[in-house]
Amino acid sequence: MTQTIGMSGTDLIAHHGAVDGVTGSCHELKLGDGRSVLIDCGLFQGTETADDGANTHQLAIGFEVAHLQAVILTHVHIDHVGRLPHLLAAGFRGPILCSEASAELLPLVLEDALKVGVTREARLIEAVLRLLKTRLVPLRYGEWHSLIAGDPGLRIRLQQAGHILGSAYVECDLSHGGSRTRVLFSGDLGAPHTPLLPDPTPPESADIVVLESTYGDRVHEDRTTRHERLRALVEHAFQDGGTLLIPAFSIGRTQELLYELETLVHEYGTSGTRPAGEAWRWEDLAVVLDSPLAANFTAGYRRLRAHWDEEATTRLAAGRHPLAFERMLTVADHDAHLRMVAHLAREHRPAVVIAASGMCAGGRIMDYLKAMLGDPRHDLLFVGYQAAGTPGWAIQRYGPRGGYVELDGRRYDIRARIHTLGGYSAHADQQNLSDFIAAMATPPREVILVHGEQRAKRTLQGVLQDRFPGTEVRIG
Repeated sequence: MTQTIGMSGTDLIAHHGAVDGVTGSCHELKLGDGRSVLIDCGLFQGTETADDGANTHQLAIGFEVAHLQAVILTHVHIDHVGRLPHLLAAGFRGPILCSEASAELLPLVLEDALKVGVTREARLIEAVLRLLKTRLVPLRYGEWHSLIAGDPGLRIRLQQAGHILGSAYVECDLSHGGSRTRVLFSGDLGAPHTPLLPDPTPPESADIVVLESTYGDRVHEDRTTRHERLRALVEHAFQDGGTLLIPAFSIGRTQELLYELETLVHEYGTSGTRPAGEAWRWEDLAVVLDSPLAANFTAGYRRLRAHWDEEATTRLAAGRHPLAFERMLTVADHDAHLRMVAHLAREHRPAVVIAASGMCAGGRIMDYLKAMLGDPRHDLLFVGYQAAGTPGWAIQRYGPRGGYVELDGRRYDIRARIHTLGGYSAHADQQNLSDFIAAMATPPREVILVHGEQRAKRTLQGVLQDRFPGTEVRIG
């Protein structure tokens, strides 16, 4: 049990991102002696910015780094780790602590980020990745780790967050003048019963919680409902011979979708019968994974099967391959990608395309959008959060009205059907977030809401204040 002291989150924590939006996660925990540690160091997307001027185009670190003792990563999504190379360039010399699975996946993420945002020169990228790997300190879940051997000033512990493979929330046990304070950084929390992933570990206790609020104003569909809606949407999408496009982040959402589509093919694609009036069968379906990065991550997920949940490992034991099944096609080089775009735009065959980026802000999904958005035969399915100012946000908002979107400076009319399936979010919803706090034996004295739009934060603030009247809930 922690001992409550007078210092508040305002005294202990400085926010460098993911305060006014959902990207650029970066929070600094002050140790009280001039030193501090950083929790995450992510890229901004869309129109979101930091107080120091950092944004999608301005990636340089604008805060002091000489006093930083370590960086602790919650998970390897780009909006939580994408500015690490810039932190190294700014002079950071300390260790980078993360879970064991994150340590394996992180170089893949940063290699891609460097190619897209910094340089394509292999020698420079390899030098940065070598430096990064010398700084990585993989930690097991559930074990306390002293930041400096023999120094009791700060201990940290990673716990399973259930967001993507390797994701964690961070418990920081901090010493101040003989008393201790426990500060918990949620990172991105996952919903329970997510395919492949163990559920989040319930927290024991904390004095201060820095809590994400991405979906603080809504409740997701349950997994069964979501599964059936995906089946119905796929079947409906192919009645007119079009392609179903799914923009998805390369890590986490992509693997979850592959898992669910393999389930559907297994359930409906082996009977060999064609229902009356149906123009296609599930066994005819092609699932196209058109993203080198997503393919690399999917291979990484397969290597890390020891971290999968019981349901997924049971399927493996039964001879099924949730992330490498017969109907799945992987598109490797760019020429093959362009041929696939042209083929699917022209032909009438059932296909699901999963491609990054998840917010339609770049990547191979852009070529599919340019080729198919104007054709009503095709469908576009959003399964993740779309940050304000991104093309995905514009398509989701204006597409159902027959509007348009600008891609690379050119206007594209939207005639494809637009769908949103919120149940596939990798983020906890309002009920999950509230239950996360309720799992503690004693509610925290302070909750700071970050990583959410203002409406989501205000709504969640009210819910938490009503449920935990003795807790100060404030918006970061």
